[in-house]
Amino acid sequence: MIPLETLQWEDSGQTHSAKWHSENGIAPHKKIQIVDDTLTADIAYRLACEGTAILYRGDFQNARQLLQALVRRVDKAPKKSKRMDRVEKVKKQSPLDTFNLHRLAQSQRARILGMLLIEINTDHSISLRRAPDVAQACMETYGEQSKTYVISLRELLSVISAHEWRKKGVPILARDDEEIRIHPHYGVFSPIRGEYIELVLKAALPTAIQKNSIAFDIGVGTGVLSVVLALREIKRIIATDQDDRAIACAKENIVRLGLSSQIEILNTNLFPAEKAALIVCNPPWLPARPSSTLEHAIYDPESQMLKGFLSGLKDHLLNSGEAWLILSDLAEHLGLRTREELLTWIEQAGLKLLERLDTKPHHSKVFDKTDALHAARSKEITSLWRLAAK
Repeated sequence: MIPLETLQWEDSGQTHSAKWHSENGIAPHKKIQIVDDTLTADIAYRLACEGTAILYRGDFQNARQLLQALVRRVDKAPKKSKRMDRVEKVKKQSPLDTFNLHRLAQSQRARILGMLLIEINTDHSISLRRAPDVAQACMETYGEQSKTYVISLRELLSVISAHEWRKKGVPILARDDEEIRIHPHYGVFSPIRGEYIELVLKAALPTAIQKNSIAFDIGVGTGVLSVVLALREIKRIIATDQDDRAIACAKENIVRLGLSSQIEILNTNLFPAEKAALIVCNPPWLPARPSSTLEHAIYDPESQMLKGFLSGLKDHLLNSGEAWLILSDLAEHLGLRTREELLTWIEQAGLKLLERLDTKPHHSKVFDKTDALHAARSKEITSLWRLAAK
C-alpha cells in the first residue's frame, strides 16, 4: 500500500490538513481550491490543466457529474482537419512510438482527471450530500484509519467498482453444475480475460505428475491458476507472490472454494525451495516500467520476472517435469520485445520447447478500431509455451 502523506489547504482563513493517499503514487498537491456545486466544468477543467487540485464541498452526485464532464473535455475529439493530420502521423509512427505516445497520453489524462478530490472521514464515511455508503469498500482497500484522508474521486470510484467485483466475482469455469468464481481484490489483476485459463484447462499434464503430483504457481495474483490446477486434481500446489494484496486475495479465494488442503501460498520471490513436476507462470506481458503499483501486473520492467522465471526453471523442475509459460505476443507487435529475444532466453536457460498452444483474445479492445493500439491488439495471440529441460 502507498504511504499516506499530508495534504494542506486554506479555507476561510484557516489552514486545514488531512492524510493524502494516491494509488498512482502522485505526491500531495501544492495548490488546492475549495469548490462547491457552483463550479462550472469549464473552470474546473482549466484549474485541473493548470495543476490546481479541486477539493469538493457540495453534492456528491454533482461531483460525479463534474468528473464526467471533465472526461468529455479530456477525450474531446479534435477537429476533422487535425484528426486527419493525427491519423497520417500515426501511420508514419513505429508501433513502439505509438505505444509510448499512448502511455504518455494516458498519464496526462489520469493527471487531469485525478485533480478532483474527496475528503473521507476516519470511519470511511463522506460528509457530502447524497454521498453513498463507501465504508466497506474503503475499509477493504485502505484498512482502519485514525485521521481523515483525501483521495481523488476517480480513485474512489475505482475502489467502489472493485468492491462490487469482489462481491460478485468473476466466473471462470463450471464444475458439477456449479459455477466457479474468483473474487478479485482492489489492486489485484482480475481474470476477466479468460482465454489463458482455457489453455491451462486443456493442456496435457506432464507425465511426471503421475509420480509426484506437485505444481508451482509463480505469481499467484488472484489465485485463479492455482484453483484451475487444483480442479485438475493436482494434489499439492505451492503458489508464490510478493504482493500483500495478491496474497490476501488468493488466500480468500482458496478458502472460499475449500481448496486450502491442496494449495499453499508463500510470500517469496519466484520459486519455493522445492522442485515440482509442473511449474506455471503468467508473468506481466509488457516489458515496460509501471507508473504505479496498480500496473505491476501488466508491466515487467526489462522482462525481469520473465527472464528470472526462465533462468530458474531447470533448478526447480523434477525429471520429466514441465513449465507452462503463459504469454501474449502483444509486446512483439508493439516493438517492445522480439520473438528472437524470447527464444534466446529459453535457449540460454537450457530449456526446449515441447509445444505451443495458441488462442486469439476475445476481449472488446481487439475489435475497437478507435483504440490507439488497435493495430497491435488485432494481431495478438496468447500462448501457453510447454517447456522442459534439455
